[in-house]
Amino acid sequence: MKYIFVTGGVVSSLGKGLTAASLGTLLEARRLRVILQKFDPYLNVDPGTMNPFQHGEVYVLNDGAETDLDLGHYERFTNCVLTRHNNLTSGQVYETVILKERRGDYLGKTVQVIPHVTDVIKERIRQLSDESKYDVVITEIGGTTGDIEGLPFLEAIRQFILEVEPENVVTMHVTLIPYIKAAHELKTKPTQQSVAKLREIGLQPQVLICRTEKPLDRDIRRKLSMFCSVAEKAVIEERDVAHTIYEVPLTLHAEGVDQLVCDLLHLETPKPELNDWRKFVERVVNPGRRVNIAVIGKYIDVRDAYKSIYESLTHGAASEDCGIDLKLIDAESLVDGIDERFEDVTGVLVPGGFGERGVEGKINAARYAREHRIPYLGLCLGMQVATIEFARNVCGIKNANSTEFDKDTPNPVISLLEEQRGVRNKGASMRLGTWPTKIVPGTLAQKLYGDTEVTERHRHRYEFNMKYRDQMNAKGFVISGTSPDGTLAELIELRDHPYFVGCQYHPEFQSKPNHPHPLFRGFIAAALGYEAGVEKRSAAIEETPTRVSDAELVMQR
Repeated sequence: MKYIFVTGGVVSSLGKGLTAASLGTLLEARRLRVILQKFDPYLNVDPGTMNPFQHGEVYVLNDGAETDLDLGHYERFTNCVLTRHNNLTSGQVYETVILKERRGDYLGKTVQVIPHVTDVIKERIRQLSDESKYDVVITEIGGTTGDIEGLPFLEAIRQFILEVEPENVVTMHVTLIPYIKAAHELKTKPTQQSVAKLREIGLQPQVLICRTEKPLDRDIRRKLSMFCSVAEKAVIEERDVAHTIYEVPLTLHAEGVDQLVCDLLHLETPKPELNDWRKFVERVVNPGRRVNIAVIGKYIDVRDAYKSIYESLTHGAASEDCGIDLKLIDAESLVDGIDERFEDVTGVLVPGGFGERGVEGKINAARYAREHRIPYLGLCLGMQVATIEFARNVCGIKNANSTEFDKDTPNPVISLLEEQRGVRNKGASMRLGTWPTKIVPGTLAQKLYGDTEVTERHRHRYEFNMKYRDQMNAKGFVISGTSPDGTLAELIELRDHPYFVGCQYHPEFQSKPNHPHPLFRGFIAAALGYEAGVEKRSAAIEETPTRVSDAELVMQR
């Protein structure tokens, strides 16, 4: 087993996660079996209760673990299917240690950071190693070298390297080389200081990944090599990519990172097969067409809050040789003047979220898409607001709402799961992880998926209230996917709309560059069709048959 540790220095947000994921792409292209994991120094047990404004999106894994968004990069860039064992926070570490101490596992010893905390960290690395399904384990350490909370993780790595022998480990340091405009110079001193801090702890990086706006000339590489005790060929330039994050594996390959790592780890591999990846990047960079997609959210100012959604749109668009112009709209702003905001839009997407803020704006967006026959994709809360809108304005169900927003609503078309009613703790207390969905034959959903049973990832507390299904079905509201027993609505569509789809789950967590999720691919295809012209759209609408008979629309218990 071989190990790669990715640390970061100087400042945060340098792209350690993308670097680790891109390295995973390159090693897989060399036919190595790769697994990735993320160690986060913050004391939260997981990101599930953290504010998206501060932390970005919460990425959900198959087993229901709520994790850091970097695990989304890992799954998108590689063939990995990750679990809760691939994400570790300081909160989890200390929780484990304290529980062991309370049980008496330490036999009355004084519990300390070394060895007890570091042992828990090392054990998490070994859990992946012991599975013997992989050739290389890539571990990213969150935060910045020198942070107090990150020290136990770095100490654990130092110990781990001694235990598995240094020839089986590569330590990679992602660092900033700032450009000072006044001096017209790239400065190496911050990186020298960061590496010096690592060496104080006992870690000597073998590879420097240098984040820079300008090319690194030979003199800069020599200087970094000498002062940081890194081979000159291991000083790697990682400039900002011009178009898409999916260029990063290609730029790192051009710098020789994958061959360098294989040499350091004494791995003999074939040359990487990157043709499919290059073709995908080419479609993203030079699309044949473009569409305008409006995303109606609460955290629009924070790009990472909807990271997986934006990437899934990119995957779906590339599969249709299409580019995307995103129109990001704050849901709270959609009180009036909505026509002007949507006049150039060819698709409307409403993502998930929690809380009442911005809900009425999202409802207005769903209504506009329905009435103007614009392709609509609602994810989790996006499905729920579409349900509320249809109940109010098509079915005439007065004051229809969700009990999340109005606990006393007389018509709770969306309501709390029965098993959630007594829940008080917020962390990891929702319906989480992968659940099966049965697709109704003959529906648009069945056509998109090409199957009648799928599995999707969930993260929510509230569900469609099945008491309203017959009343809404009669008006054209189709429940096209349910739980296997038919008691939970997982997927809805409108019978007489070209593409109006809402799902209770989060399809964005299972989309990959060359394997876009069917709902996103279908959404982009519908947006392209919408853009084709009003006359053509009108003719297509008139020809659209009822997809399935009323008797088959909803699965019975």
